This record gives sequence, C-alpha cells and structure tokens, in this order.
Amino acid sequence: MNVRQKTIKQEISASGVGLHTGANVTLTFCPAPENHGFKFQRIDLDGHPIIEADADNVTDTSRGTTITQNGASVSTVEHVMASLIGMDLDNVLIKLDGPETPIMDGSSIQFVDLLEEVGTVEQNADREYFTIPHNITYTEEDRKVEIVAMPLDDYRFTCMIDYNSPVLGSQHAGINTIAEFKKEIASCRTFCFLHELEYQLSHNLIKGGDLNNAIVIVDKEVTKDELNHLAKLFNREDIDVAPQGILNNMELRYQNEPARHKLLDMIGDLALVGMHLKGHIMAARPGHAANVAFAKKIKAAIKKEKNKKVQKVYDPGAKALFDVVKIMEILPHRQPFLFVDKILELSKNHVVGVKNVTMNEEFFKGHFPGAPVFPGVLQIEAMAQVGGILVLCTVPDPENYLTYFLKIDNVRFRAQVLPGDSIVFRCDLLEPIRRGIAQMKGVGMVGEKIVVEAEMMAQISKVKQAEPAQ
Repeated sequence: MNVRQKTIKQEISASGVGLHTGANVTLTFCPAPENHGFKFQRIDLDGHPIIEADADNVTDTSRGTTITQNGASVSTVEHVMASLIGMDLDNVLIKLDGPETPIMDGSSIQFVDLLEEVGTVEQNADREYFTIPHNITYTEEDRKVEIVAMPLDDYRFTCMIDYNSPVLGSQHAGINTIAEFKKEIASCRTFCFLHELEYQLSHNLIKGGDLNNAIVIVDKEVTKDELNHLAKLFNREDIDVAPQGILNNMELRYQNEPARHKLLDMIGDLALVGMHLKGHIMAARPGHAANVAFAKKIKAAIKKEKNKKVQKVYDPGAKALFDVVKIMEILPHRQPFLFVDKILELSKNHVVGVKNVTMNEEFFKGHFPGAPVFPGVLQIEAMAQVGGILVLCTVPDPENYLTYFLKIDNVRFRAQVLPGDSIVFRCDLLEPIRRGIAQMKGVGMVGEKIVVEAEMMAQISKVKQAEPAQ
C-alpha cells in the first residue's frame, strides 16, 4: 500500500535563543506543497533566501550542523530536522528571522509538541522511500567512528557512545521503529563536558547557553570557587555536582540520555538525505561530521540505484499524452530539427517520449546514405528534447523559455538505430530541479533493447516575450 506525503495543517511558531549566536529568533513551521521537501527560509535577509535541507548544502559541523545556500546560512538544524522526520512529515517550509534555530530545552520535544498541536494533512502524491539495498558503511579510524546501514523494511536505529569518561562510561540507545521517536528520543537533551563548557564560555562560543538547555557532565575535580564562578555566569544562586556526575542544574530524563541525544542528532542529520529511508542504522561514536558524511554516502547510493533501474518496455504506438501539436506549444524546435513525435508519460520526476525514425529525414541525404543510421548526436538531441518537456512543464509559460545544455556525461551508444525504428526515451530527474537547473538520466530503447543512455544537465532561461503584432 502506497504511503501519501504529508504536510502540516497551518503555520505555527516557536521563539527562543540560538545556542551559539545568542540571537533571539522566531521559527515558524509552514505548510508546503507536494514534493517540496524540507526547506528553511531566512525572512530577515533581503530577498528571503531559501536554504534546502540537503547534505550537499552543509558547510559546518563543528558545533552543530549548518547549511548554506543562496548566500544565506542556518545553524543547528539537526533538532528541527529530527522533529520533522519523527513526526512523519514530508513537506514543510521553516521560516526563521535569524541565523540559527532556537535551542529551546536542548532537545526536539518542544518542536514535536508544536507539530502535533497543529496536526498533519495527507497530500495526493505518494511518498518515495529509499530502502537500503545492501550494507553501506562509513568509518573514521582516528576517531573510532563506525556507521553501517543495513537492509530493513522499517527505519531502526542503534547507537553507542564512548568518550573514555569514568562518569559517562559507554552508553547504548536504540529504537525499533521511527514511530518510537516521540516517546523514546525527542525529549533527550544535548550534553557537553565541563571542560568543553569552560572553553566555550572563555571563547564566547555559546552566547545563548543556559543551564536549562544542556546536560553538563563533570569529568574532573572541581573546586567550590569554580562552581561559584559558573553560578555567577549563569545567574544561579548555587551550583553543585549531582551524584550522577552532572551539574545539579537538572535531572536526567533517562539514565542513557546522552546516547539517546546522539541518536536524535543522527536522525536529524540523516534527514538531510532528502528522502525517507528504510533500513537499520547502527552507529558507534557518531558525530555531526560523520553523520553528514554518511548521509552523502547514502545519497550517492540513491543516485547509483536510480541509474540501475530496470527499464520498463513501452509501446511506441500507445495513445499520446501530448501529440506533436502540443509538443510544439512547449518546445521551440521545428522541422527538420524537432525530434519528438509524442509524449507518453509525464510526472514531476520523469517523462517518456517517442521519436519515429523514417527514411525521409533530411539528414539521411548526407549521413551514410548508402547505409542509413540515425546519428548518435541526434539521438542525444532527441533525448534532450524529451527531457526539455519535463523541465519546461515546471513553469506556467514554457513558450517564453529556452532549454540549454550545460553538460553531458556517461554517454553510451549500445546499438544502431535504423529507419523504421521507434526510439522510446525515458528521462528521470537525478535530483530536484534547482534554480532552473535539471540533472537527468536518459535512456533510449528500441523495443526491449537499450540503444543509448546518458546523463544530462540543462538549464532553462527565460527569453523576452515577443511584442504583440500592431
């Protein structure tokens, strides 16, 4: 049974301070259309730039995960991203009037409560999952980091942390399914060691830090004077060390709360893959840098699997979705350089078109006239024109746009195409269209045989609309 995409019913906001910047910020979750995904918007900047929540946009992982695009950045996105995945959402726009998400209590629970309060709505488009096809591994020998994703028809996590700390020790956490996120993981707060806190305070790196939004693990002997100094910094009357080896500013919600929070961070960082996952993720000593590197490995596996898809065999004589008249309303090409006769299928992510090869084509007069073969460069042109239909149909006025090649890669000609053949071209987006740039995998088939394939990058550019006749 197909699962439908989901968004939220209406806007809802939360305000707080950024942990590292100390800036007051309001975050607003907004409904978004199908296939939108998760995107942030900096409404405090000119032009209100959009930053897509994508691993390829990560620019810093030193003290949280920062994403950057279109000249704008958003820091500490992982707790927000974890709440969106944990609440089983697909399409949300997150508006911010500052450079960092609010830290709240150091967990995801307040974001989860907001999303639950506003409610979700099912959309018409089906959700696309990436099911881990085989073991995908990532290691960092120097940090003893190991992460593996294994095939599973669910989304399961197991996490282990070990900081060689006599206080923290080795801890494990896990959930059997992402549906357990709210109950088992969402409320688990970020943590740091006392020596890290002192360093960050001395270097003014946690301007929004407060003892209400982090567990502080005391991993060394501390004097009463040091504790009094911390109390003064955080406007507390008294600070001491609790029996569990943490500052007595708060009580642990779980004995293994630090390990659970690391699992929360992983869920948030892996949301930057851009697709719901099915698999069992096991991690030892993960961190933001490793999580993002692993997310990029999964993205590479997704691209590879898309390229390996078994090709469906289409009937070139099937009823057209677009006939040649409709095609000429979209494409600027005309005879003898229009190489698409009809479109059979069109969605947001793929298009299928047909080119009928006949002996009366103009180019056969000079291209191997004694042994006519459909030129390979024109096969690529035909494929590109089919892909152009997909890209141009994303704008309301395609007649005012032109499509230009930026790059062609991995071209393979696997068999000759002769007069009388009908080539069925299928073009699939390798990733969402961004700023009018589309990356596609194209395959051309004659019957059940693949005759040509290529990866293409193209951009649509708006041209000046013609003046009306006087």
